[in-house]
Amino acid sequence: MNHLVAIVGPTAIGKSELALRLAQNLDGEIISADSRQVYRLMDIGTAKPTPEELSLVPHHLIDIVNPDQDFSLAQYQELAVKAIAEVQSRKRLPLLVGGSGQYVWSILEGWRIPRVPPNPEFRRDLEQRQAQGNQDELYQELVKVDPMAAEKIGPFNTRRIIRALEVHHRTKIPISQLQRKEPPPFAALVIGLTTDRSELYHRIDRRVDDMVQRGLVTEVAGLLEKGYAPELPAMSSLGYRQIGRFLQKELSLNTAVQQIKFNTHRFTRRQYTWFSPKDNRITWFDLRNGKIDAQVSCLITEFIAGLTSGDRATI
Repeated sequence: MNHLVAIVGPTAIGKSELALRLAQNLDGEIISADSRQVYRLMDIGTAKPTPEELSLVPHHLIDIVNPDQDFSLAQYQELAVKAIAEVQSRKRLPLLVGGSGQYVWSILEGWRIPRVPPNPEFRRDLEQRQAQGNQDELYQELVKVDPMAAEKIGPFNTRRIIRALEVHHRTKIPISQLQRKEPPPFAALVIGLTTDRSELYHRIDRRVDDMVQRGLVTEVAGLLEKGYAPELPAMSSLGYRQIGRFLQKELSLNTAVQQIKFNTHRFTRRQYTWFSPKDNRITWFDLRNGKIDAQVSCLITEFIAGLTSGDRATI
């Protein structure tokens, strides 16, 4: 049977670094599961692998669209499934690495995602209504046509509310009925990285400071100069929105940096809703327990050899 290893966890926990070491030792290739690393020209703020790191191990699904291009979960899933199959055909180990929960679970659970193309006019109408303060009205419309999706999405995720309404408008079928699951054609081992909250926040703050030192302000300025508007979904990413406001003289640089850190802390708490320590499908490794490379490598070797015990977290 073909195998896949997923490495998940919150931002700045060290997923990419671990995956790079594992890929070199286990003849693997890395498939990114990061919803922002797909964008070209957005390197520092998305913590993309460096050119040197990219040269060490093949990476997939990085730098595939421009910041002003639409990129959907359905597109990601299609490309990721293809990349995984190609890596497996070369008798190499695919490592699915990232903290974007939808991206990861769409692969591991085999989501069937509605292939409904965007309707720009319909979206603009709903976005205008939301901007006029009718967010709850849109949510209540979703409750009427698809209560299951409404409960799952919640009243504050405007983008997903609009998408669910868009799919229903086009197909007359609730998106929750279209989003069925089919088991993927491979066995998966899911490895989670975690640590205590104070250490995680320290790692995040240190990463943000490093991004600024490496030229995040210049990167965002270059994007704006190329005509990529601050309102683009890509430019709303953590770091880009705040530095953009600094460049527009709405914030001081210190305030922008503090906002990036605070919002990233909050974002990691949301990530843990996708990757819960209580999820028995994930084998968790705590960074406080020392170097984990040997433990993880041993687990993966057992998994590939079919020796993983029945109570291990495998899918």
